[in-house]
Amino acid sequence: MSSPPAGQPGSQPNQFTGWVSFRRIIDISFETCVAALESWQLTGHDSELHLGHSLLRGPIEHDRCSGTYRVEVRLARGPLRPLLRMRLAIDRWSRSPARTALELIPCRRVRPTLAYYRAGHLLLDSLTQSLTRHLPAQRFDGVPSNQPHVHPGEPPIAACPAESTDRHA
Repeated sequence: MSSPPAGQPGSQPNQFTGWVSFRRIIDISFETCVAALESWQLTGHDSELHLGHSLLRGPIEHDRCSGTYRVEVRLARGPLRPLLRMRLAIDRWSRSPARTALELIPCRRVRPTLAYYRAGHLLLDSLTQSLTRHLPAQRFDGVPSNQPHVHPGEPPIAACPAESTDRHA
């Protein structure tokens, strides 16, 4: 049995490296994701958002040809490891239902360790949770709670009239 050529993955134990990225489709509209990133002030140089021990660093870049938004990320893989430079790509996945694609992409080849996978998934979990907080509250019928809901054939609901002091009316 021959061994792989020197410099190839598998030529040395635990030497597998590659471009291992993390992808996630979330049930949050593309516009909400972009608005949240902009509201987090990631538009200026050296602006940062801490998610756990990892960082999202501004400015947000927008590729007008593809519509993709990109943000630099520094992924924390553990207390003794340097932050790993990555980029987060935000793309529209679908309009109805409103979904967004997030992809965390390393800027160089990485050795996919348990700490790397844990850190990447934790960052996307934290980001998704933070984005969820920017959603308007939804009623069970799917209408944002800040919008009145009128059933067909019913008059719109007006503000509650002042209570009558006459209880026998």
